[in-house]
Amino acid sequence: MNAVYILWKREIIRYFRSRARIVGSLGQPLLFLIALGFGLGPVFQRAGQGNYFEFLGPGVVSMGILFTGIFAGIQIIWDRQFGFLKETLVAPVSRFEIMLGKALGGATVAFMQGVFVFVLTLLLGVRISSLAFLPIALVSMFLIALFFTALGIAIASLFEDMQGFQLVMNFVVQPTFFLSGALFPLSGVPKFLQLIASFDPLSYGVDAVRGAVTGQSHFGMGIDITVLVVLTFTVLAIGSYLFSKIEI
Repeated sequence: MNAVYILWKREIIRYFRSRARIVGSLGQPLLFLIALGFGLGPVFQRAGQGNYFEFLGPGVVSMGILFTGIFAGIQIIWDRQFGFLKETLVAPVSRFEIMLGKALGGATVAFMQGVFVFVLTLLLGVRISSLAFLPIALVSMFLIALFFTALGIAIASLFEDMQGFQLVMNFVVQPTFFLSGALFPLSGVPKFLQLIASFDPLSYGVDAVRGAVTGQSHFGMGIDITVLVVLTFTVLAIGSYLFSKIEI
C-alpha cells in the first residue's frame, strides 16, 4: 500500500502548491452564499421556512466538494496526454492501488476544499445546532468527496481528450447539483422532483451535512450515511475496473 500513500501525498502537494487554485475555488461558493443567501433569504423567511442562509450553507459546502472532486478526473486525462500516466502504470504496483491512491488524494483535496467553504459559512453566520453532530458532518463531507472523485476518475478512464470529458461532466455535474435539494427544500416540491432527487447521490450528501449542521433532515441521517457508503464503495469498484482497462 506504499504506492497508495505516495500517490495520495502527491495529490495533496499539488493542491497546496497552487495558491491560485485554492483561492479561485472559493469564488463560486462565496458567490452562491452572498447572492442567494442574502438575496433570497427574506423571501425564504416570509414563506415560513426559517433562515435560508443556514439552509443554504450545507448545500454550498457540498457543491464545493462536488466540483473539486469530480474534476479530479481531468488530472487523469492530463497525465495520459503528456505521458505521465504511462510512467505510473508501468510501475510494479497494481492498477487498483494506483486508482485508490489517486482517488484518496483527490478526495482529500475535495474534502479540504469543503472544510474551507464550511468555515466560510460559519464566518458568514451559519450556526451548528449541536457540536456533537460535527463529526457526522465531516464524515459525510469526506464520503461525498470520495464518491465524486472516484466517479470523476471512472469517467476519465473512458476518454482520451479533455473535450469529451468536459461535455460529460457538464451533463452530469449541473443536474446533480441543482436537483439535489442544495438550494431548495425537497419537502415542498412536486412528487416527480422528489423522485428525481431520491436517485441523485448528492441529495443524500447534502441532506446528511444539513442534518448534522442544522438538525433538518429530509431522508434521515442514518439513511443518508448508509446510501453514501454503499454508493462510494460501488463507484470505487467500478472506477477500479475501468481504470484497469486503460490502454497505454
